[in-house]
Amino acid sequence: MNPACPSIAEEKFLAGYNCAQAVLYSTAGNLGIEKNTALKVACGFGAGYGRAQEVCGAVSGAVMAIGLKHGRGEREEKSRTEDTYRRTREFIAHFKQRHGSIQCRELIGCDLQTPEGQQSFKDRDLLHTTCARCVRTAAEWVASAS
Repeated sequence: MNPACPSIAEEKFLAGYNCAQAVLYSTAGNLGIEKNTALKVACGFGAGYGRAQEVCGAVSGAVMAIGLKHGRGEREEKSRTEDTYRRTREFIAHFKQRHGSIQCRELIGCDLQTPEGQQSFKDRDLLHTTCARCVRTAAEWVASAS
């Protein structure tokens, strides 16, 4: 994988794309998918699935990348599924160790579905202090994964 992926992901995120888009975009070329396709596929996963604040979008983007690289496709061995699951669990454990959770609502501590929560997100600069770090962690993992 390209060691530039983490900086590409962070740059894309800070340019206004969501966390899932940024992570998947950063590695799309290495995974054989067009970058615009990566942006579109990952679009609904941002902010924990469309601001539902479930699984962090950066985590979702990384899991999509893991699947694209290692997942089972047509006429491929079933063992690829187990390998992909193992790699996914390893990534999740790493992310949890680094950030304490994979749940968007736990990571940022405000409700993004309300104007007050969105203002709190801005006032506390969570875009830079929390989310950009999560994007970088996910992209680093994807870039270093074999």
